[in-house]
Amino acid sequence: MPCTTILVGKSASHDGSTIVARNEDAPGGQFTPKRFVVVRPDEQPRHYRGVISHVEVELPDDPMRYTALPNALPDEGVWAEAGVNEANVSMSATETLTTNERVLAADPLVALVPAQGAPGEPGYVPEVPGGIGEEDMVTLILPYVRSAREGVLRLGGLLERYGTYEMNGIAFSDVDEVWWLETVGGHHWIARRLPDDCYATIPNQLGLDSFDLADAFGAQRDHLCSPDLRAFIAQAHLDLARPGDALNPRDAFGSHSDADHVYNTPRAWDIQHRLNARAWAAGELDDPEADDIPWCRVPDRLLTIQDVKDALSLHYQGTPFDPYERRGDGGDAATRGAYRPIGINRNCELSVVQIRPYAPAQTRALQWVALGCNVFNALVPFFANVDETPAYLANTGARVTTDSFYWANRLVAALADPHFGACQPHVERYQQRVPAEAMAVLGRAERALAEGDADAASAPAALGRANERVAELLRARTDELLGEVLREASLRMRNAFSRSDS
Repeated sequence: MPCTTILVGKSASHDGSTIVARNEDAPGGQFTPKRFVVVRPDEQPRHYRGVISHVEVELPDDPMRYTALPNALPDEGVWAEAGVNEANVSMSATETLTTNERVLAADPLVALVPAQGAPGEPGYVPEVPGGIGEEDMVTLILPYVRSAREGVLRLGGLLERYGTYEMNGIAFSDVDEVWWLETVGGHHWIARRLPDDCYATIPNQLGLDSFDLADAFGAQRDHLCSPDLRAFIAQAHLDLARPGDALNPRDAFGSHSDADHVYNTPRAWDIQHRLNARAWAAGELDDPEADDIPWCRVPDRLLTIQDVKDALSLHYQGTPFDPYERRGDGGDAATRGAYRPIGINRNCELSVVQIRPYAPAQTRALQWVALGCNVFNALVPFFANVDETPAYLANTGARVTTDSFYWANRLVAALADPHFGACQPHVERYQQRVPAEAMAVLGRAERALAEGDADAASAPAALGRANERVAELLRARTDELLGEVLREASLRMRNAFSRSDS
């Protein structure tokens, strides 16, 4: 599944929060409706069977409640994607990654092998289930972990046991740490703790560009991996570093194909030239196709949630590659649309999980949600410690309706895109107004909770009522925006005529 991820360490954010953010994008030519829900312990399976790979996993009997952004249509499984559990631990899964032939030859992916024939028939061969993948991971991990590190280790153990049928990157966060795990072939994995003062960018490529094997097989302070990784690298001759140089996972396990240089790498460049303008000015980021764009770096200034939203909505503004023509950008027919943008028509959802160290445990985690194309939608905060989510976000179905936040945003984007210049002022006002008004609602709820005598048991209901108020204002503002872009699009219909009947 094409996606783009940003991770922000607690010393790189403006308020000391850890931040994990990822766009989930549908494959080319497809659009996947999404919804925002809470999975309660009684709804969590004890025996799990994947739809795609038919993998079967027995699960513990003590799951925690957690939020999720599953597919609205369950034909391909859950695809829970991103959420926060009761322990204020978040998980984002997954960023689809690239790899190379050497890795796949040494540790093949574990795909479903269909049955041959029917039971009882001569020559019948039963199916062989595949491994775990994006469809499964949040469901199998998030309800059972109480720290980001614990999430890495639980997922790593499942990868070693069941394998995976695809290359993926997975993020975990708690109030102190952000961890990034990348699968390596069918059964191997590596994980690195994001430095607190850095942000990281991952655009559908295996991103880690350094890895300390001594730490991973020693103190394990900042690096973790599958227990046989060192032997696996040696036996398959995967390390491409010169003698004396450190392992570069991007070289050993990743790819640098022509497709990467058009589809993946420029997205990391677009984010980093926005968040590190000084490096851009100094000529450090002059090549959108460079293979050595860093996995993480210290930003020019502390980052906000809005910086993250802006970065995950980018379409190469201010460069010749912007598909929307603007004066002074230097673009022409040869450059516009040359690279795949981050804010693309098939964005399904954006989840930004903010875990705030200064907030009490019951309100510490906010899950910011945007549905549809990020160029035209708004990012909206919700308390994660709730028993259910508002119907406007939870009840997405197959039918196109303005009763759904997802479908309303899809309509806005489709109407506004052909008339970008006329519609963008309306969109920009919406994108600023919605999160500001929503945060004001949540702030009042937090203060009321702090001043009252609500305990841990009653807090979810109070926070759920605040989320409902956010959904009410969100729907009103989204309906207003839809009216504005509908008017602009209607004025520009090709069958217009200047003479009227009056």
